[in-house]
Amino acid sequence: MNKTLFSEVQRLFERTYASVGINLEECLIDRSRCSQLTSLAGASARELSDLARTFLRTADDRLYVGIYYSNWLIEQLESHDPRSGLSNSNIRSLIMFVEEINHALHAALQFKAGLRRIDSEEFARNLELQGMVDTYLVLLLFVAFFRKAQRVSRTDRRWLRLHLFESRAPDAFRDENLRARYLETAELASCYTHYLDTLNGARRLEEIRNFHSLTYDAKKRHILALMNPPRR
Repeated sequence: MNKTLFSEVQRLFERTYASVGINLEECLIDRSRCSQLTSLAGASARELSDLARTFLRTADDRLYVGIYYSNWLIEQLESHDPRSGLSNSNIRSLIMFVEEINHALHAALQFKAGLRRIDSEEFARNLELQGMVDTYLVLLLFVAFFRKAQRVSRTDRRWLRLHLFESRAPDAFRDENLRARYLETAELASCYTHYLDTLNGARRLEEIRNFHSLTYDAKKRHILALMNPPRR
């Protein structure tokens, strides 16, 4: 497991939002524990990817987090380290790697803020939407690092969007709720990141911090308002 990459991603998110106060690497679990938690999570959880998952539960007013990565995914990142460049060989693995860290971090931040309904659909959609938005911004940083003057081209952005938003297949889920969740959050995240692309660095940071503080319904209304601004 490349712990250095993990810690770098966690620190990046904490600099952007807030510290969770724990090393999320301590929440990593093995395949056996992943199988146990998947069985406890119910039928719909079995449809989720077996390459990477985040498990959440509460007990005694505490949040417990488990992060799982398959050996295959870790091997892909170790063989094609994204810190040496992004390509079709590692982009999907990096997306899954970053999203699970993001899910764990935002779940912890929301729990610390007093949000306890981690089993609610709104909570799940909020994590999914936030995860896709944040992952897109992380991918931009990786791409920019290897570009002259850190300029990301339109071609780069189209390539990132293809893998992050367009290649997802919500129709593959048998569970109707999962299909609806991933379809809606992917569409919202795609639209919102198009807006973020129009902002400079300082304005974008302010925007995503404000966005993070919103409930899922408020995030959705905010994005829809950006898509359909009032006429003057």
